[in-house]
Amino acid sequence: MEPTLGHGKICYLELPASDVARSATFYEKIFGWTLGTRGDGSITFADGVGQVNGVWIPGAPPATDPKIIIHIMVDNAEETLRAIVAQGGEIVQPIGAHAPEITARFRDPAGNVLGIYQEPGLE
Repeated sequence: MEPTLGHGKICYLELPASDVARSATFYEKIFGWTLGTRGDGSITFADGVGQVNGVWIPGAPPATDPKIIIHIMVDNAEETLRAIVAQGGEIVQPIGAHAPEITARFRDPAGNVLGIYQEPGLE
């Protein structure tokens, strides 16, 4: 599938990482992100549907109290939260805070806080 291209599309993220390999493995295992390597050796990713790309930034301070929260769509929020904990992440906001929306927030191994979102009716 080719990415949707167009003015205003969110297309690229830079995620801080204290241990890029650990962060890459975390997102690959939990969310199915595809990993790659740029010409400069940086580890890159494409999200689970190939629409958003990005790179981990070694040594950048983590987004521990972000003002903009990036949410990752998941098939099953409860299963995803269990996988996050199993892979070294931490749940910082459980499901239910934004009911009826199915969302939660987690801290990845680098300390970044992101969210998950489950489309209602999917389980």
